[in-house]
Amino acid sequence: MDKQTTHLWIKRSLFVFLAVVIMFLHLLPLNTQPDRWPFPDLLIALTFAWVLRRPEYVPIFLVAAVMLMADLLLQRPPGLLAALVVLGAAYLRSAAFVLRDSGFMAEWTTAAVVITGVFVLNRVILAIVSVQQAALGPVVIQVVLTIAVYPLIVFLSQNMLGVRRVSVSDPGTRGARA
Repeated sequence: MDKQTTHLWIKRSLFVFLAVVIMFLHLLPLNTQPDRWPFPDLLIALTFAWVLRRPEYVPIFLVAAVMLMADLLLQRPPGLLAALVVLGAAYLRSAAFVLRDSGFMAEWTTAAVVITGVFVLNRVILAIVSVQQAALGPVVIQVVLTIAVYPLIVFLSQNMLGVRRVSVSDPGTRGARA
């Protein structure tokens, strides 16, 4: 295997490792008291940040597998949030090429709209099929916190993990979609 292929599979493995760590920390009983504030969905923020930065590191089948595993482990309706995140990631994958020359605010705004859309569609679909849901207030707080933590996820991904935006000057990109 050549160096680029090895690097690609290392980054994909790193994404899966980070997803497993996030799920493990979410399941870990650190406190027996109920939370006052809902925790931001770090897995969605990480997925969308990586899809917008380097779409080839996070293929759709990997997003689907990780999110389905999260649905099953976190006892959410299996497949619903996974499907919505896959749709959001597919949209962001197509937008990544357009957003690569724009600033961070455009990227953050696009990610925020997609995150909000995923959460709203999740609530609407669960309401249509009459599934009991959490109150609206904590869900809104979770959406806001997920959007607020997105820049931190991007910062850590870029500076600690080397997940930078694709540029025209990168070897192997040839200015085309990845």
